[in-house]
Amino acid sequence: MSDTTQSGPVLAADGTPLKRSLARALRMQKMRALMLIAPLLVFILLTFILPIADMLFRSVENRIVSDTLSETVVTLKDWDALGDEAPGEAVYESLYYDLFVAAEAKEHTKLGTRLNYEETGISSLFRGSGRKVDDVGEDHVKAIERANDGALKDEALWFEIMTGGSSAEGNTGLLDAQRAKLSQLTGDSFAGDIGFVPGAEISALFPRMATAYTDFALFTAIAEEDVVAEEDPWETVFVAFATAVQSADGAEKLASYTGPGAAELTAAAEALAELEPISFKAAFLDMDEDWGDLGNWRTIQTYSPNYTSGYFLNSIDMQKGPEGAEPRPENQQIYITLFQRTLVMSLVITGSCILLGYPVAWILANLPTRSANILMILVLLPFWTSLLVRTSAWKVMLQQQGVINDVLVWLGLVDDAARLVMINNQFGTIVAMTHILLPFMILPMYSVMQTINPSYLRAAKSLGATNWTAFWRVYFPQSVPGIGAGSILVFILAIGYYITPEIVGGTKGVFISNRIAYHISSSLNWGLAAALGSILLAVVLLLYWAYDKIVGIDNVKLG
Repeated sequence: MSDTTQSGPVLAADGTPLKRSLARALRMQKMRALMLIAPLLVFILLTFILPIADMLFRSVENRIVSDTLSETVVTLKDWDALGDEAPGEAVYESLYYDLFVAAEAKEHTKLGTRLNYEETGISSLFRGSGRKVDDVGEDHVKAIERANDGALKDEALWFEIMTGGSSAEGNTGLLDAQRAKLSQLTGDSFAGDIGFVPGAEISALFPRMATAYTDFALFTAIAEEDVVAEEDPWETVFVAFATAVQSADGAEKLASYTGPGAAELTAAAEALAELEPISFKAAFLDMDEDWGDLGNWRTIQTYSPNYTSGYFLNSIDMQKGPEGAEPRPENQQIYITLFQRTLVMSLVITGSCILLGYPVAWILANLPTRSANILMILVLLPFWTSLLVRTSAWKVMLQQQGVINDVLVWLGLVDDAARLVMINNQFGTIVAMTHILLPFMILPMYSVMQTINPSYLRAAKSLGATNWTAFWRVYFPQSVPGIGAGSILVFILAIGYYITPEIVGGTKGVFISNRIAYHISSSLNWGLAAALGSILLAVVLLLYWAYDKIVGIDNVKLG
């Protein structure tokens, strides 16, 4: 008889090393488990994670200013916002071209609405100026059109001038740049062949005019689906030409141009010589004197970056100014008060639910099963009624001519001339929300109390404890996990409620969630709503973390 010793790795039945075979089996098991939960993960990602991420992004996103006034924000960077002078002529010139394109795309009103959140009245400024911006340089436009017997009224001639002819070199870089600009402005795609490429020569000599005509061509071909060569150019093309030829080196540039329409452009330049150069600043001040208001320009400059902290500053009753964060006027400071009110009232409602729900849960847990089931139906009965109906019922009951006041007057406890004010205030909100959220407190406490062995109380009493001592020292500590679970559930629900406070709270009993709902549905200030929601989410997570450190989330039980 001899002993044999096997060396080398242990093999599985198929001859592969056992360790590798076990690892492969474990991977397959994990893959099967992942495939089973994949639909749920995708659902949570699409309906929960992505919306929250989008909300957080909206609270700092601010591209509308730079997308709409792309050239203006660049020119405005050098302006001293702390000075006492309005921006210079170059800023107003950039504003003219940006605003004209935005007005054609009907995007200027959106920008006005965005900036109006920060500076009241600026929305009407943009709306009114959008209707009048095509009047800038009107005399110069007419002079160009009348020159040389109206030769430059020919759409085809303008098309030939701006392309440089069929054999001319094209400036595809300018075309691509303007495609990207209009796509950012409108959110639509401006890709595709438009039958036009700006000529390299005209782009080099008159870049502003080439840019204006390219914007016109893209908008005409893509947005309006018309033929570029058959449509009248925008007024910006004429204004850009007039500005260029009336500049210091304009005559020299025009003299060096030898492409199509050179004679017609020269005749137009001669007609323009009789007119004063266009003053864009004077034109905008003539449209609306508010274009000289330094506050409007400071707002545009402050909110020019693509990302801003302004929404979060507004959420804590501050604002973003030229020098940084600064407090808002006292008559506009409401959000800190609303946050404090929301937290305090949510805690009060949670405490009220504990005081009212604990005895009910104790009775349910200690009654015979048949009686407990009947009472449980009464606890669940409110869920069978619409939340709106229950809240409206409290509005009827709590008002000064309501049921409760009528009963108190009938009993002689309250004088008819001094009826209690229990609606449109914090008291009404607390009463209505306590009633609505009470079942969410009772159910967790009841499920935990059911697991408490009644023999513990009998043992305590047999050792000489009174009823109160047995309850407080033996029963209550075992029911604390149910109180914790119910408190978290009720507090989280209460802090985000907005229907009930909106109906019964008036101006003194509304929560921060009511302002969030207002900004989403009425004012359409989604950035501020997202910032308020983000702060509320952070507060809830912070309180959850504190609760876990103090009480311990592991001690929370649902039965």
